Amino acid sequence: MAGQGEYRTLAADVEATGEFVDRRSRFIAQLRHVSSEREADEFIAEVRSRHHDARHNVPAWILSDGRERCSDDGEPQRTSGMPTLEVLRGAGLADVCCVVTRYFGGTLLGPGGLVRAYTAATQKAVEAAVADGLVVTMTQVTKVTCVIPYAAYGRAERLIADCDGHIADSIFAADVQLTCRFRSGNEQRFVSAMTELMGGEEVCLVSEPVFAEF
Repeated sequence: MAGQGEYRTLAADVEATGEFVDRRSRFIAQLRHVSSEREADEFIAEVRSRHHDARHNVPAWILSDGRERCSDDGEPQRTSGMPTLEVLRGAGLADVCCVVTRYFGGTLLGPGGLVRAYTAATQKAVEAAVADGLVVTMTQVTKVTCVIPYAAYGRAERLIADCDGHIADSIFAADVQLTCRFRSGNEQRFVSAMTELMGGEEVCLVSEPVFAEF
């Protein structure tokens, strides 16, 4: 997923929820941003503590590096964890964990009913996240730092804009130090143009790409 250049995730430090009821069984989906397997495990433990009296707490998570996992947590095989994970996949989400809590209502729903219920609850949580503006797009971004004379500042600004970048920081001292951010791939055109502008002198330091909001 990380190789695709961008993905959707939940904003940090927020939680989206969705609930579905079928024959008095309550299915409560809780969705949160996680950036590692450890954070996913911590969220799962938090939800299990929060709903310690529930029959099942079914987890599913996807990370932006492609790792993913789900569990049926005692439900019949492939009736709960996998449907939850499939909703996250279908929504194009990554770096997220969803835990669906089930309070048993006394009536068996059967495999088909369980799949529908876990799917519906997770979909409601995703829909709530979108409706509340909690879903953000993470883009692969490359930072470029360059030190240039004041005389080249105006031209550098135009080149940054021409390459669809923006200035994240400026330090004005004996020279000007610019820190710019580009969608990964666009920085190459800027670096080449700056080298040409500076008469062949390499003035740009290119950082490793990271995922961030652009």
